[in-house]
Amino acid sequence: MTQPEAVARDGEVAVFTFDHPPVNALAQPVRARLLAAVEALDADPGVRAIVLIGSGRNFVAGADVREFDRPPLEPFLPALLARVEACGKPVVAALHGATLGGGAETALACHYRCAAGDLKLGFPEVSLGLLPGAGGTVRLPRLAGWQASLELMTSGKPIGIDRAIELGIVDRRVDGDLRAGAIAWARELAHAHAPPRRVLDLPVPASRPSQFEEFLRALPAAARRLPAPPRIVEALASAALLPADAALARARALFMECLASTESRAFRYLFFAERGAVPDVVLARAVGQAAVLGSGTMGAGIAISLATGGIPVLLIEAKQEALDAGLARVRAAIDAAERKGRLDRDEAEAARGRVQGSLTLAAVAGADLVIEAVYENLAVKRELFGRLGQLAKPGAVLATNTSTLDVDAIAGASGRPADVVGMHFFSPANVMRLVEVVRGRESSRAALATVHSVAKRIGKIAIPVGNAFGFVGNRMLYAYGREKELMLLEGAKPEVIDKALVDFGMAMGPNAVGDLAGLDIGWQVRKEWRDKPEDPRFYRASDLLAELGRYGQKTGRGFYRYDTPGGERTPDPEVVELIRAEAERLGVRQRQVEPGEIVARCILALINEGARILEDGIAASPSDIDVIWCNGYGFPRHRGGPMFYADTLGLATVVDSIRKLARAHGERDWTPAGLLVTLAGAGASFASWQSGRAAAADGGGRQG
Repeated sequence: MTQPEAVARDGEVAVFTFDHPPVNALAQPVRARLLAAVEALDADPGVRAIVLIGSGRNFVAGADVREFDRPPLEPFLPALLARVEACGKPVVAALHGATLGGGAETALACHYRCAAGDLKLGFPEVSLGLLPGAGGTVRLPRLAGWQASLELMTSGKPIGIDRAIELGIVDRRVDGDLRAGAIAWARELAHAHAPPRRVLDLPVPASRPSQFEEFLRALPAAARRLPAPPRIVEALASAALLPADAALARARALFMECLASTESRAFRYLFFAERGAVPDVVLARAVGQAAVLGSGTMGAGIAISLATGGIPVLLIEAKQEALDAGLARVRAAIDAAERKGRLDRDEAEAARGRVQGSLTLAAVAGADLVIEAVYENLAVKRELFGRLGQLAKPGAVLATNTSTLDVDAIAGASGRPADVVGMHFFSPANVMRLVEVVRGRESSRAALATVHSVAKRIGKIAIPVGNAFGFVGNRMLYAYGREKELMLLEGAKPEVIDKALVDFGMAMGPNAVGDLAGLDIGWQVRKEWRDKPEDPRFYRASDLLAELGRYGQKTGRGFYRYDTPGGERTPDPEVVELIRAEAERLGVRQRQVEPGEIVARCILALINEGARILEDGIAASPSDIDVIWCNGYGFPRHRGGPMFYADTLGLATVVDSIRKLARAHGERDWTPAGLLVTLAGAGASFASWQSGRAAAADGGGRQG
């Protein structure tokens, strides 16, 4: 018989290879080829066993997420996997690398599973606001039991081969050539006349109905409020109580409910927004050696990111004591990553070996990329870049990690502004994925492409932004913080503000964040901010505490106290009294501020400032703003970011709400952005505005 594309023969064993770069996603053409192959091979008397294997680095890394927002195309994955499982000949899944989501469900539909040592098997659908909808909730418990299934699917975290074998998901490990090992095992099964071992034919493990309710109650409250985690638990409970066919149908219905939810749309929106192309990739310069100036928390974090990303880095300090402390930070972080399994022994050893120290600024002469992470002071940075302009080799990219200062002023001091860009990492830099790449007035396309390429290489999300005070993230942060500071003066307690915003979904409340970062940091920035709003109430609560030496966690007192044995946050009545007295001095009448008002004022301020940033061209798109705020500032991912959230509210509603705030609190802070007014008047959204601009750019021949 004629064999379908992607099928090879090794005697009586047929091998189907998933070959759909870059990750072998189960796009419609892949599903169609697999269905055709299974039907042809099942009918072929010369084939006694079938092996499914992935090309490249993965087996199958999941579904094609792009299809979720399009009309569905046959063959549908649940029906395809049912056909694989119904095959009359043993089907062996040969797993390696990412075996995730639909890929893991495909493996479960096979009759036997072997895997290489690099296996990462998991069900990350929850991170997209979904649940496994192609049989995983019914098949997995029959192999791994209820508890492991609940944990795997609600956490979304993958497991390695040892755990997969322990749970009974994988039958055997193959060291060496996975393809050859899988073929040999398939041949062995055929010669032994081993029957297809269908997972759905296995007995359902014993369960108590209450165990699913107990597991759901034990999930964090934030997870219980989302559509996917409770539905995952419900789907698994259905698998315990219903016949297999009914449980499969129920899981599929729950999947479709999740797919239609706003939360899942938000997750999927961010999935694509975070995977933008590197601009001008062909212009990126090679970076074989980097240098980081400053070995404090930020400098050390940047050095760790570079070293673990495969780039040798020289950590440069002025004093031996500071350098020793910085190198110790680097070693400790890499050691911790190894202990936690984020790096294996060889990776950790290689990363440690990539970091060297120096007390000589002239050592930057060997670096292709120099990243400055010194004190946030314009005069200090200008003096340093003046020296770098002379010491760095021609073509080296000079990046400043400033979070608020004028990149053009820094670049001008270098004498070579085309080589200078902003590279604003977020603290801790070795943990936070976000980098704002700031284009100066004279930054070259090659310099910008180089830092974008480096950011991608070290696993960061790089978002291009323009040069303005605070760029995108911190400029919006000041609008958000402006409102929370005013509400402190108006009588809202720090813990009440924080709780309202955490209940909305923020990772932390703004007062707790200030204490964590250090209130002295922002205080110093505001001292140097020449165009700071001329309002005596602006950030007055934070500045007052900083003036009193209450810097937050580092001093044991800030908005909260940290003097318990465990250093927990504790509300401080003294702060409430200090702010009350300051409000009286400023003539601010105090009152009770309700949680709904707290959320509305802070989030609408974010949206309005985001629209102004788009008007000013500081951000290229609403989705860039959303990626920055979800990855750098703890905005709830299930709300998609402030601009996506504005679309869900409706821009006409947003404008009406802002105008109400203007009537209540004055137009100085609450004039709606022109772009907001225009879009609302046209019945449009930020999403449609972005799509229109993208279409216009494509029509004009621009390239991303």
